[in-house]
Amino acid sequence: MTVESTAARKPRRSAGTKKSPSTQPELVQLLTPEGKRVKNAEYDKYVADITPEDLRGLYRDMVLTRRFDAEATSLQRQGELGLWASLLGQEAAQIGSGRALRDDDYVFPTYREHGVAWCRGVDPTNLLGMFRGVNNGGWDPNSNNFQLYTIVIGSQTLHATGYAMGVAKDGADSAVIAYFGDGASSQGDVAESFTFSAVYNAPVVFFCQNNQWAISEPTEKQTRVPLYQRAQGFGFPGVRVDGNDVLACLAVTKWALERARSGEGPTLVEAYTYRMGAHTTSDDPTRYRGDEERVAWEAKDPIQRLRQFLESANHADEGFFAELEAESEALGRRVREAVRAMPDPDHFAIFENVYADGHALVDEERAQFAAYQASFADAEGGK
Repeated sequence: MTVESTAARKPRRSAGTKKSPSTQPELVQLLTPEGKRVKNAEYDKYVADITPEDLRGLYRDMVLTRRFDAEATSLQRQGELGLWASLLGQEAAQIGSGRALRDDDYVFPTYREHGVAWCRGVDPTNLLGMFRGVNNGGWDPNSNNFQLYTIVIGSQTLHATGYAMGVAKDGADSAVIAYFGDGASSQGDVAESFTFSAVYNAPVVFFCQNNQWAISEPTEKQTRVPLYQRAQGFGFPGVRVDGNDVLACLAVTKWALERARSGEGPTLVEAYTYRMGAHTTSDDPTRYRGDEERVAWEAKDPIQRLRQFLESANHADEGFFAELEAESEALGRRVREAVRAMPDPDHFAIFENVYADGHALVDEERAQFAAYQASFADAEGGK
């Protein structure tokens, strides 16, 4: 396993300076980019009982998640949402790991786990209220064992570790999973979580979606070794999985969750994938990466990969794909209607619940904002 040398890097990075995925360290893969099933002696047993119906279900999950995500992106562009963080390209990592969970497992997401939320039964429209500014989350975390989205980078790993330590003390056999990205792996919160989870043998799986870019910062400027190898220094195992292979993500996450439930402690799973779009709708990825890199990863598209396998194995026909297309369009319409039916955000809600007993500075800022808002009414009245 090699690491690119400092001398080999150029001051301003382009797609041509980035190592191709083929030169990266070996990873767990059960479906090739061409949709061919490959054997893996260690992980095949975790998907041995999967049926054609299950495979169609995984495909449906990914297609509908992508459709919802695309609709949310469009709604933001139309001014209906303040911001949106797309998962485009990361569907297999999220659906594979999400379907590995039991109902009594608990999930701590970032702000991009729309596919995991789908697997946990959270209505997609409930994810949008926060991005529209009408609420702070939109769902009860304990109803689906799916915590509210976390905007502060890396902090959810601490929450997950503490929760997992409590699970262990309660004697439960459930597991906890924390999602984060390659950028968050550079945060001290994540290192602290690794330390505490290892020392207390907490039943937690750290699921890192390495999509190659922490906004505009490439992974090789964050680490000198593959991310999954960091786990060794903390005393627990790490594994890298093909994050565009839904079967491999399902199998590896099942393995890691079983370790946690059986008292073997934490695991770090690095899902090696790619963010095909922007970091968020406020980002322009063309400013820091080239088209050839994106095109190369589009050839590894997780949805197309599974479709090729379904078709070659005669597990799905055109009728299935046509019905799913119709369902996808219906979901898009439902999301549009739900968002447009949401109220406009209360302009002054941002000043509420900042301090329990109020604060002079907040009061001053509220008054300044009220005067600013009133200036528009005064201007209209003066016309």
